[in-house]
Amino acid sequence: MPQIKILSPDLRNKIAAGEVIERPASVVKELIENSIDAGTNDIKIDILYGGKRLIRVSDNGIGMDKEDAILCFERHATSKLSSEKDLFNIRTMGFRGEALPSIASVSKVRLITGIKDSSSGISVEIHGGEVKEIRDSPSIGTSIEVRDLFFNTPARKKFLKSNSTEIFHIIDTVTKEALSHPGIGFRLTSDNQEIMNLPLASGIKERIMQIYGDEFVDRLIEVYNPPLPPFVKGGRWGDYKGEILQLTAFVSNTQNFRNSKTHQFIFINRRPIKDNSISHAVYKAYEGTLPHDKHPIFFFFLDIDPKKVDFNVHPTKREVRFEDKESIYHFVNNTVREAVKGERAEYVKQFTEIPAIDYSKPSLGIYSSPYSLPLTPQEPMVSENLEITYKVSLPFIYLGDTFIAVSGKGGLTLIDHHAAHERILYERFLKGINLNSHQLLFPRQVKLSHKEYRVILENIQILRDFGIEVDDFGHETVIVRSLPDSLKEAVVRGILSDVASCIIEGVAPDKSLKEAIAARIACHSSVRGKEILNQEELLNLIADLDKTEHPDQCPHGRPTRIFISLDDLKKMFKRK
Repeated sequence: MPQIKILSPDLRNKIAAGEVIERPASVVKELIENSIDAGTNDIKIDILYGGKRLIRVSDNGIGMDKEDAILCFERHATSKLSSEKDLFNIRTMGFRGEALPSIASVSKVRLITGIKDSSSGISVEIHGGEVKEIRDSPSIGTSIEVRDLFFNTPARKKFLKSNSTEIFHIIDTVTKEALSHPGIGFRLTSDNQEIMNLPLASGIKERIMQIYGDEFVDRLIEVYNPPLPPFVKGGRWGDYKGEILQLTAFVSNTQNFRNSKTHQFIFINRRPIKDNSISHAVYKAYEGTLPHDKHPIFFFFLDIDPKKVDFNVHPTKREVRFEDKESIYHFVNNTVREAVKGERAEYVKQFTEIPAIDYSKPSLGIYSSPYSLPLTPQEPMVSENLEITYKVSLPFIYLGDTFIAVSGKGGLTLIDHHAAHERILYERFLKGINLNSHQLLFPRQVKLSHKEYRVILENIQILRDFGIEVDDFGHETVIVRSLPDSLKEAVVRGILSDVASCIIEGVAPDKSLKEAIAARIACHSSVRGKEILNQEELLNLIADLDKTEHPDQCPHGRPTRIFISLDDLKKMFKRK
């Protein structure tokens, strides 16, 4: 008796649905991309109960006639491919013909569509892959309702998360599609409440500003690499002759790094993807500027000849394969590195300019400490590679970046003043002591992404425990009314964004949420590499560090100070 059987069409559709439809956000993505391919400039998304009860996506695109409306629910039915040659020249968001039949096999679907300038329209209703009703319904554009997702596959349904978690995933999906298609308006409502409203934007920069606010955009560097050869027919990515490689990006300036990878987006030919090679190229471009525990913000929009990239390597099209991966890597790395070079040069400049020294006046000198003799012109300065010069005003040796050397009777102490300040502030925030929170004379308005906005409003009391008073201002904006003294110079939007990310990502089992948030906030408010402490500030820092419970490590486990004894120094110089 044969062991191999042909699966039924119903089971095949459910297996395909398992590959394409992971959660309500997957449905939203597929339907939005169908609307984009239909030439719409306005998309409305309505959801109920995190998309579990209802997902409705409506557009004003070209619509479909009766025959196409019925045929679109058949597996591998598509208007976007006609031959094998087309598979390697993909210029649309969808092409497999799997999305609608997969969705229809695990939900109750109603499609209402009509061609523009036509009085007729059609409504098709399908439950679990079975056609229930087909009738006339005058309509312009297309509206697809997906109800009771996974109603006939309870094993899949039980793996769905809470409504709020599913909403966050849907917001992420809509945000990505909106970023890559600024010429389309997007409106998202959840349980009859509007949560996103993005009108048509003039370009990528305006769309980022709509989602994240002016302050966020002001701290980004715009990167643009023009295409070669010159474009034709209006300058759209699909209208170039020959090979295309064009990059538009917005990346962190050298003072705008984050504690998480929350704001990192890569789009290839307007399609959101994940690619470790491109991400690594960006990180490599910041080498020498990016702290090892920080992450840059980046929005990458790379347009490439469709023949040079394969989108058909993942069921949900999250990954791509480049014909020449190495060239793409170097292109991205070189372009970003050149864009940030100006800021990096300015960063190094303040440490490499040699200050004028008046030896006629008594001074501690550039290498002096409270325990050393002043340097004189007769005492030669020996250095094989003097790249960082020391500041005359400091009684301690400033080594550059965040490092200071302090001389003592028993040896030498090397201090990372950023890590030391983190430890001090972390314990203050955690214990709620010495925060000195004051009302701001001019409260600050902070624009957030909608996901961040919702999380912050749900956790206002936690912020108040840290001396940060926040109120709702509406339209993804909050009002910050009070801040601890240590946060007055910090970027408030970055703090709120990191706090939201911390809550969304969750914390390690051995830490509490309060500990995780305190570590994030302390990192924002601690002194940076560009800041040079004077003698009084350094003495206060050392005294405050000694008062902490764990003075030798920052909240992230890095050393705050390293002591080298005289015996250690003698061994290094082979004196013993």
